[in-house]
Amino acid sequence: MAQRFGGKYSPQPMTPAKGFPGVAPDRLPDPAPRHRLAGRPVWLAAAAFPFLFNAFGDGPVALARNLGAFAVVGLAAFLFREGLKAEAAWEARKTARRPALPRKLLGSVTLGVGLALGAQAPDLGLIGAGVVAAVSVALGLIAFGLDPMQDKGMEGIDPFQQDRVAKVVAEGEKHLEALRDAIARLDDARLTARTEAFAASARELFRAVEEDPGDLTAARRYMTVYLQGARDAGGKFADLWASSHDEQARAEFEALLDDLEANFTARTKALLESGREGLEIEIEVLRDRLARDGVTPPRP
Repeated sequence: MAQRFGGKYSPQPMTPAKGFPGVAPDRLPDPAPRHRLAGRPVWLAAAAFPFLFNAFGDGPVALARNLGAFAVVGLAAFLFREGLKAEAAWEARKTARRPALPRKLLGSVTLGVGLALGAQAPDLGLIGAGVVAAVSVALGLIAFGLDPMQDKGMEGIDPFQQDRVAKVVAEGEKHLEALRDAIARLDDARLTARTEAFAASARELFRAVEEDPGDLTAARRYMTVYLQGARDAGGKFADLWASSHDEQARAEFEALLDDLEANFTARTKALLESGREGLEIEIEVLRDRLARDGVTPPRP
């Protein structure tokens, strides 16, 4: 009778809700930051369907007005969704710049325009449509809130250094996205989860460098050269696996991800410990200075 063996790195059965059947629990990717209101834009887009249904049967003017209202409200839902994504990413970071484009504010204005356009009935008039637009803008702001209007954790950070970090992080994110796209083509839950876990470790390094831009020199090779190599290896492996299902190539690729993740995790830990040691030294120096000035009693 066949016997099932398992271990830390063996595929394990999972509940369907996880979305990665056959993946060991320690290899599951961390969920991406999600805003608590992320589901609301879907309902907003669904609420615009009456415009689509009423577009036919009342002539070309009504057709154009209702189709236009449906499209504009759909655009507002898209802007709200992107604004919530940007806010969730802003909240998830200790240091972050405010979004360059206030998407939720633009979404509220777009919603007002769309509903005003749909409300252009003969018995309502322009004044009534304007009231509908104003109320819609206010409701949009109440329902989704304002965009982050200020930078977070940026005090004392050189803007030039921060811009350099932002460019390197953006380049690293492009490499990660290309790697994830290549593996996603294979429709393999284990490989997808393994790639997502590695991407999560790389993003931890990104966040550490964003918090202390002075660490960019020590981490730049990881964020550019190593991620570019992972992207290229992922693309070549995806092509090979799709054509031949070479198990040795798969094992080597997974081993590469293991090595990269271990190196990224070690580098992140080193950067964080370096920052902690620097803080402890500054505190020690400050304590000695206060003791010499008689502010605090000298320590035994």
